[in-house]
Amino acid sequence: SGVIAEGEREPVLENPEKFPGARWFPNTQLNFAENLLRHRDDHTALVTLLENGERRALSYSGLYLKVAQLAASLRAQGIVAGDRVAGFMPNIEETVVAMLAATSIGAVWSSCSPDFGISGVMDRFGQIEPRVLFATDGYHYNGKRCDSLERVRAIAGGIESIEKVVVVPLLDAAPDVSTIANAVLFPRFLDTSATEVAFERLPFDHPLYIMYSSGTTGVPKCIVHGAGGSLLQHLKEQQLHTDLRPEDVFFYFTTCGWMMWNWLVSGLATGATVVLYDGSPFAEDGRTLLDAIDREGISVFGTSAKFIAALEKAGHKPAQSHQLSSLRAILSTGSPLSHESFEYVY
Repeated sequence: SGVIAEGEREPVLENPEKFPGARWFPNTQLNFAENLLRHRDDHTALVTLLENGERRALSYSGLYLKVAQLAASLRAQGIVAGDRVAGFMPNIEETVVAMLAATSIGAVWSSCSPDFGISGVMDRFGQIEPRVLFATDGYHYNGKRCDSLERVRAIAGGIESIEKVVVVPLLDAAPDVSTIANAVLFPRFLDTSATEVAFERLPFDHPLYIMYSSGTTGVPKCIVHGAGGSLLQHLKEQQLHTDLRPEDVFFYFTTCGWMMWNWLVSGLATGATVVLYDGSPFAEDGRTLLDAIDREGISVFGTSAKFIAALEKAGHKPAQSHQLSSLRAILSTGSPLSHESFEYVY
């Protein structure tokens, strides 16, 4: 898989008899973002699709430049390895840029979907004490414009560790963030003079992501994922299990509050074009994601068993209504496919 790393590859496992206490590749250093940004040409890295029909595309060279600019801004803010950076963000290109900029420094990324309520966000981010919070002014869902700024204001005011709130304009070109403490708009926060990313190569098990349990048995529990382990696991699952290739157009329906977002974004390490969609999967009478397959040339399409069952129940016949000529793999997770759904897909 061409993992970019330095140091000694031996021993592979230290203290194998201990759990916890065993360490993989204890003498190896790497940076997660560096491995996802190894491709720096002009082919498309990210396509962002919104429910309202908006579309943006960003090349690998353009992605690298944006990460360089944002990473420089985070360093100027004083962010260092081990700090936490959080995203209360929809599934758009700026979320990926923010994650890569933070992890290029060695900061730890954690995200929630903007449809979370204030208490759900506070229960999660309140535990990890982020220094920087990324958010948007809102998002589109089920044909509606949903404002986020009131919740952003409450979150920023309720978590004392937050030093800067970076707001990405999505609903409006220049939203008013003057009532949010220490807030700045994303375009003004970028250091546009920066052109290179200074990747911090850190121990194999350096923290990368903080995710959370569901919260069904009390406050959500923090789950820390290491950089090296996450990288190898994602490369294995994508390149071996899924047969992901650089020429693929890769999609998975997810929000930034689900671990499949983290998994999807790792498709950049293979050099695939990653398609991000934010909105209801049932927009346009359930056709919006099927339309995207044909329009974007999606070759690896990921969704849930529930979505497939819902299409079937609604009477959709994708093989008759759409070409689907680019599609070579359908991934399903979240729950098992029913026998009927399996037959419907295949």
